[in-house]
Parts: sequence; structure tokens; C-alpha cells
Amino acid sequence: MPNSSIKDEKTYEKVRKSGASKEKAARVANAAANEGRSTVSRRGGRSSNYEDMTKAELYDRAKKVGVPGRSSMSKTQLVTALRNH
Repeated sequence: MPNSSIKDEKTYEKVRKSGASKEKAARVANAAANEGRSTVSRRGGRSSNYEDMTKAELYDRAKKVGVPGRSSMSKTQLVTALRNH
């Protein structure tokens, strides 16, 4: 079923099938539609390792992407939430 907020349905479905959340799949699909798939794929992997970040850095990243319940999460829970968002 087409969704007007998703600009690249094919990419969205592929990302969802790989286990990403709806929000993450939508971000990836819309970026691919706006900038081109090759540009988006080249950008991947630039993020530092979550285990090397402090809890404050993880919290800031979780706040930026809108992870709910982040204020009561431990460092391990923040890492898990960010990976699954």
C-alpha cells in the first residue's frame, strides 16, 4: 500500500525487511529519493562505535533521533535503542 510520506517505496521495503524500524526505513528511503541511492550508501558507516561513546553522547544522539524513554535508560539500553531505531 503506497504511503505518501515515503518517497522511495522499493528502498523502504528493502530496509524494513532487513529489520529496521519504520522510522529508520522512512529516513533511508527518503534520503535515497532526494540524494540518490549511491550517495546515501556511500555515507553509511561513518558513525563511531556506540560502545566507545559516553552515556551523555549516547543520550544526545538518542534525543536527536527521538528515542522515547531515553532519560531512564542505561548506557547498554541506549546502545540497543539506537541500533534498533
